[in-house]
Amino acid sequence: MLIKKAEDIRSSEITPKSLYLNRRRFLTGAALAGAAAATGVGLREIVSPSNAALAGTKIDGITKSPLSTTETITPYADVTHYNNYYEFSTEKDEPAKLAQHFRTRPWKVKIDGLVEKKQELDVDTILKMAAPEERIYRHRCVEGWSIVVPWVGFSLSELIKRAKPTSKAKFVEFTTIFDLSQMPGLQRQVLQWPYVEGLRMDEAMHPLALLCFGMYGEDLPNQDGAPLRIVVPWKYGFKSAKAIVRVRFTDKQPVNSWNLSAPREYGFYSNVNPNVDHPRWSQAKERRLGEFYKRPTLMFNGYGDQVASLYTGMDLKKDF
Repeated sequence: MLIKKAEDIRSSEITPKSLYLNRRRFLTGAALAGAAAATGVGLREIVSPSNAALAGTKIDGITKSPLSTTETITPYADVTHYNNYYEFSTEKDEPAKLAQHFRTRPWKVKIDGLVEKKQELDVDTILKMAAPEERIYRHRCVEGWSIVVPWVGFSLSELIKRAKPTSKAKFVEFTTIFDLSQMPGLQRQVLQWPYVEGLRMDEAMHPLALLCFGMYGEDLPNQDGAPLRIVVPWKYGFKSAKAIVRVRFTDKQPVNSWNLSAPREYGFYSNVNPNVDHPRWSQAKERRLGEFYKRPTLMFNGYGDQVASLYTGMDLKKDF
């Protein structure tokens, strides 16, 4: 057996602590999957939040989206206990604990900029704009891990159309909540707060771009972006802004937080591209959360047939 010295191991090769500790649960899950096949019980029933201690409120009237992948869904416990959420902590296993009492009501979202209808909406008003649908999306993190999640929401375009952007609006900027009293991670200057992300207008209007308020058939857990977040499945995870309090339409490309912090490492577009390495690690392979072997990273996270036309004529190594 080959044993590497610590100085020889890249950070991208290290098995995350929580996955190492959860190996027994993973093996149990594999056995359960076999039991599900043998008994006719759906695997979704086994890994659903209804069997978890931190289950949320069930969302009624959800329809299934044809945009969904058919890949195996990542267990709820993994998705809710391995989170990139620096407003709470830079440690992936801490947001679940630190966000337990995060208040998501009352919650207002300001919509302004180059729109005809500037307004401030209650989050529950936004949630009623369209019928909820479940979309099972792949989600790829720039650090090399990925998940498959049944998100619940509706097309971001529904909100955009109601705001009536003017012809000058070329981009949509999302700003997340800044609350020092609830988010201990904000006390560390890891990034320039509040967190800001953005999309080009045609990206935001694409049917795959999701305004998300739930997952696994229930309300979003706090550590996964409650009460309202964006999910852009063909881009790296940091593009999918959480806990949104402002949506601004602009004629200028937004200065997103990670690009501001490290422009050589995090571009504005941040499309999943295995041919463009992060300066500190390769993006050619990824490890699915709960698995122990890497798989090849897919261009546009596997959504190339749907979104590649958005970038016709662009140099995807230059505009990364």
